[in-house]
Amino acid sequence: MKRTTLKLPEALDAKLRQEAKRRGVTVSELTREAVEAHLGVGQRRTLKGAASGRSDRGDLSVRVDEIFAEILDEKRRKGEL
Repeated sequence: MKRTTLKLPEALDAKLRQEAKRRGVTVSELTREAVEAHLGVGQRRTLKGAASGRSDRGDLSVRVDEIFAEILDEKRRKGEL
């Protein structure tokens, strides 16, 4: 592993040390983790919102009006509307 020296403002250094202590890791380990996360090293970048609205229905974008009507009809039958 290669050694690197960083110059940090005192406030940032204090936050770094506090977070390392909270997590129970070394400052070096937390710094490596932060740099890897920032650069996307060792992982594929993903869209943060990807799959946030997953419905498990592959036809949703094509049949949205029809599916919505089916859901409303079902709720009406159950007395939920």
